[in-house]
Amino acid sequence: MKNILTINPGSTSTKVVLFRDFEPALSHEVKYFRSELAGFSDVWSQFALRLEPILAVLDQAGENRLDAVVGRGGLLAPLPGGVYRIDERMLEDLRLRRFGEHPCNLGAPLALEVSRRFGGSALIVDPVVTDELCPEARLTGLPQISRRSTFHALSQRGAAREAARRLGVDYDNGKFLVAHLGGGISIGAHRRGRVVDVTNALDGEGPMSPERSGTLPILPLLQLLEDGVMDLPGLRRAVLREGGLFAHLGTNDFREIEEMVQQGDARAASVVAAFVYATTRHVASLLPALVTPDDPRPVDAIVLAGGLAHSDLLVRDLSARLAPWGRVEVVLGLTEARVMAESGLAALEGRVEVQDYVGNDSEIHHP
Repeated sequence: MKNILTINPGSTSTKVVLFRDFEPALSHEVKYFRSELAGFSDVWSQFALRLEPILAVLDQAGENRLDAVVGRGGLLAPLPGGVYRIDERMLEDLRLRRFGEHPCNLGAPLALEVSRRFGGSALIVDPVVTDELCPEARLTGLPQISRRSTFHALSQRGAAREAARRLGVDYDNGKFLVAHLGGGISIGAHRRGRVVDVTNALDGEGPMSPERSGTLPILPLLQLLEDGVMDLPGLRRAVLREGGLFAHLGTNDFREIEEMVQQGDARAASVVAAFVYATTRHVASLLPALVTPDDPRPVDAIVLAGGLAHSDLLVRDLSARLAPWGRVEVVLGLTEARVMAESGLAALEGRVEVQDYVGNDSEIHHP
């Protein structure tokens, strides 16, 4: 029997799940008030606050031995996807915020400390900085700017593997277009086990989402700054947290928006139609990464995952538009904890290689 603990720190919570023989035996979410966290100077200083309840939960469960502790991967140097052992170099990059700051940066140090007390390998899996872009996907029209890969790697890879299992396809030999639909939306082209192109929602790419603006025309954006309509901090908020459906309809809760549409709100219906169209357009834009002159075979599936994939309205309209390009598979209920535990188990059983974190000397600060 393998005991695997997953730790997923978020903006106002830490989710802990204990798996025994790959079945969840314990699940606990510690929630924090934003005011409670506001007193900390940075994310790293929240370490003790976040650690204490994890230890308490394990003690109450009578757990005394773990085989692996898998933490949510943070903002690290760009790296290929997979399983990584947590080491001092990784912790140093996270502590110094060399590649940006986010609560997920605490996943690795929390996992390492728990493993020191309860045993087991300390690992991270498919962090958001997973970078397997093909060279031609990096180049832009400005030599000073290269595209980079930041996306919902855990969700996308887990959903693609689940779709592959359903279809009897080997993920490492398949072709999948995967859309993670949540507060942020990222779309990935998965080719033979590698994500060779993505829409990077943290850099403002892709369709609008419940709270992000998505891709915007550059010159009108610059005009907003030049005219003083927005300053840079305000624009950053609009792009990352106060744009998209929220900017148009005053809510980022798609359940409320769906209710507005069902009650005949014409404005809400037109915004949702534009949202569906934009999502379809950006999914289709990644087809050239998969269907090439050297490999013209069509995609195995277009996969929809994430919280918004629970919306019947959204899935119906997206599926209708996406169907001409491939079979649509909807993957629901696949939690990040299960994806993390699955990779941890594969590492323990020797089915995947555990890699060492290398890092690099360039600093990339993510929004």
